Amino acid sequence: MAKKKTAPKTHMCKACKKKITVAKGVKVPRGKESKMQKKKGSSNAGEYKDVAPSKFCGAAGGASKYSYPVNTKKRARAALAYARNAPNPAGIRKCVKKKFPSVGAKKKGKK
Repeated sequence: MAKKKTAPKTHMCKACKKKITVAKGVKVPRGKESKMQKKKGSSNAGEYKDVAPSKFCGAAGGASKYSYPVNTKKRARAALAYARNAPNPAGIRKCVKKKFPSVGAKKKGKK
């Protein structure tokens, strides 16, 4: 009797299958996070695990969609300051202005 040939089993340990949280309620497979961080202007993608996916402006500027968080006024100001690192800085500025119209506006003062 001849033995049946079976396909070799691929090794998938539990750590390899594990998913990483990149934003509130968003998990991606291990390794995809580092690919997102290599995209221009996205070095901190995946670092904001407590921020909802709708509160990011990275995709508007051509960066990873989980970069440039704007969930607070302080982070919105920071996103404007770091927008120059994105492939399309105008997209980041437009997205921040849409979510926080008062951030970055010139103050009316005495002349």
